[in-house]
Amino acid sequence: MTCHHISSERLTLDRVAEILDKHIPIDLSDDARTRIVRCREYLDRKMEHPECPIYGITTGFGSLCNISIDREDLAQLQKNLVMSHACSTGERAPKQIVKLMLLLKVQSLSYGHSGVQLATVERLIDFFNHDIYPLVFQQGSLGASGDLAPLANMCLPLLGLGEVEYEGRVRPAGEVLDELGWKPIELQSKEGLALLNGTQFMSAYGVWCLLQARRLSSWADRIGAMSLDAFDGRIDPFCDQVHLIRAHKGQLTTARNFRRLLEGSELIARPKKHVQDPYSFRCIPQVHGASKDTIEYVESVFETEINSATDNPTIFPDEDLVVSAGNFHGQPIALAMDFLAIALAELGNISERRTYKLIAGVRDLPSFLVARPGLNSGFMIPQYAAASIVSQTKGLCMPASVDSIPSSQGQEDHVSMGANAATKLYRVVNNTERVLAIELFNAAQALEFRRPLHSSPLIEEIFTEFRKVVPFIENDEVMYPKIEAAVQFIRKS
Repeated sequence: MTCHHISSERLTLDRVAEILDKHIPIDLSDDARTRIVRCREYLDRKMEHPECPIYGITTGFGSLCNISIDREDLAQLQKNLVMSHACSTGERAPKQIVKLMLLLKVQSLSYGHSGVQLATVERLIDFFNHDIYPLVFQQGSLGASGDLAPLANMCLPLLGLGEVEYEGRVRPAGEVLDELGWKPIELQSKEGLALLNGTQFMSAYGVWCLLQARRLSSWADRIGAMSLDAFDGRIDPFCDQVHLIRAHKGQLTTARNFRRLLEGSELIARPKKHVQDPYSFRCIPQVHGASKDTIEYVESVFETEINSATDNPTIFPDEDLVVSAGNFHGQPIALAMDFLAIALAELGNISERRTYKLIAGVRDLPSFLVARPGLNSGFMIPQYAAASIVSQTKGLCMPASVDSIPSSQGQEDHVSMGANAATKLYRVVNNTERVLAIELFNAAQALEFRRPLHSSPLIEEIFTEFRKVVPFIENDEVMYPKIEAAVQFIRKS
């Protein structure tokens, strides 16, 4: 299998998806190796004749930055940093997030501004390629000074400490290193900071959520089109003329996509008795389109972030500079993740409203989408469940990035809370997926009450595939497995 070479080449979201989906191993390109080694050698020379204290290299950390450290203690300083900062707690971060953290940390260190040993980066690559997942937990990062606590948990196993999941079992990291014949990394000056200062916890969540957002945005259109047809909706609000005079890109794209999805539908083409549809149908281009535009904007932010060096201090060998600055501050991506959460929440919000209309007993559809309502409750409670999820999502959309709590005796006096934005966004993604799955469950049921008329070939193809995993509901039966099947359908299709 061809490796992905970490180099100066820009890492895109599409390439990240390909690496993960196809299990492509990674390694360092020759130019990346050269940059890493050159920076490390420069720092070693600098340490031989330090002209003044260098933050985190010859000093303590945070508010302890004014305490100088003896030369013989510099390696212990970095190990102590990793051990003492490994304070992430709560639920485990999912394995796909941890794998992304490893990839993005290697990418960030490859630019040669971090001062790490080549061996340290290569061990991170070993973890990635062998599917070794350090145990990282979701809580504990303020999203400034980097994702200190979760990145410390991720990096403990490099030292033979902490725990990892390997081949389906959680085991002590030292035991796994021994089994593979790998020696623990002995950190040199600055390396602990290079590993812990960075935005890779936030970035990994953001990248994963963006990849899901693309998928869910596409499904929102397809499911919305099925609902529109099943509701006997009108296609004229989707005509080009309307959207060209309010030329938001996503709005126009959505309208054209709906016309494409519904081309050839007997239902959409038939004369309508009603003059207009409710907003949840008529305003789909405006709502879905705004979410598309948001996703595109957030993608641009994250493609910048994952192609950046985000640790501190930053080392510039060519200029003979070691600068203590703030590239670890997560504000750019914290704001973007809060924005993306709102955009995805709105896809779920309008979806639930369409579901509500489908079960309302209007436009010749039976109440709750069953032939004998009363005896059968039918689809009464799937909508109820969707409403509950949407309500929870609204609470999760309170921006995390507007908060800041000082830490480190006031040295770190403004933080991004980007890690909280990231983990909330993750929940919003999963919630929106479930709400869209419930709409699909309802839309397919409603479409059957329009027979013998058919929707478009594209919608009928989705319907046929969906019916292979979720049947028509004739009389009341246990519904939660059907909802889960619908979730898995849009996750895997």
